[in-house]
Amino acid sequence: MSLMASPFTYKSILLISFQFLSLTAAQASPCRPFCGNIPINYPFGIDEGCGSPYYSHLLVCSEPGKLELRTPSGRYPVKSISYSDPHILVTDPFMWNCLDGDSFRPTRPFSLDTSTHLSLSSQNDYLFFNCSEENVIVQPKPMFCERYPEKCDSSCDSSSYLCRHLPECASALKRSTCCSYYPKATESLRLMLKYCASYTSVHWRNTGETQPDDQVPEYGIRVDFDIPVTTRCLQCQDTSKGGGTCGFDTKTQSFLCLCERGNVTTYCNDDSISKHTRNGVIAGTVAGVSVAGAFGIGAGIWYFRKIRAKAPVTCGVQSNENRLF
Repeated sequence: MSLMASPFTYKSILLISFQFLSLTAAQASPCRPFCGNIPINYPFGIDEGCGSPYYSHLLVCSEPGKLELRTPSGRYPVKSISYSDPHILVTDPFMWNCLDGDSFRPTRPFSLDTSTHLSLSSQNDYLFFNCSEENVIVQPKPMFCERYPEKCDSSCDSSSYLCRHLPECASALKRSTCCSYYPKATESLRLMLKYCASYTSVHWRNTGETQPDDQVPEYGIRVDFDIPVTTRCLQCQDTSKGGGTCGFDTKTQSFLCLCERGNVTTYCNDDSISKHTRNGVIAGTVAGVSVAGAFGIGAGIWYFRKIRAKAPVTCGVQSNENRLF
């Protein structure tokens, strides 16, 4: 092979290597649609720049397929996400469960960031165990509220249906007391736990049946969320317009439609505008850089150095024979 042909050879190798990397990245899924068996749809995302910026970094998907909700009080396993009736169902390992019985472990109050679009559902009930009656008003609520209506909201209901019918383990408590109270703020929950041995959360799951079997109690914390619907997101998701994924620019927080061939501000099939690229936005493209692609670049650089070592010395002056690009 002559030295005159060598510049075209190593340029071709580098060009092919970069094209291979671009193709691999384009074919990668921009946003993971599942974490384990839980679907991850808009407005959520578990990769950078996916979903709505309002819910950025709230969900964490760790291996192997474990989805968690991040809050100021910790990270909590996610049991399910409903998009038709928008809510997340999480569990708190520190809460009381049926296996604990009359043994109460140290616990901590569950809390949400009030600046997010998440809120505790009104379908949650909270049960507190072995509360100090010197510090907590533990009374049967119907009768107590009739006598002291001004203290009704501050009382913990000892005649609660759930205390008498604990889900899945009605007879778990042998010698402990139970009462039901709905804390209106994290501070009131902290205060309750200061004077109670432990607590648990029960949510009422909709079964779709007719009354009275339309709801059943289950352990867990229901967290409601809003779905911010915009025209641009609907156009982006429209399969007739390319079926993209709604996302955002991690630097500006502005809307982007994530497509296989790049990111646009409208929808994937809109050829009237140029494609956008973002650093560190799509985790799928980072994963798409394969070992084979990296090897291709390495081989190209090695070959280039080998040719340069044999190239004629021109005293630092570039000619058509030794020019790189």
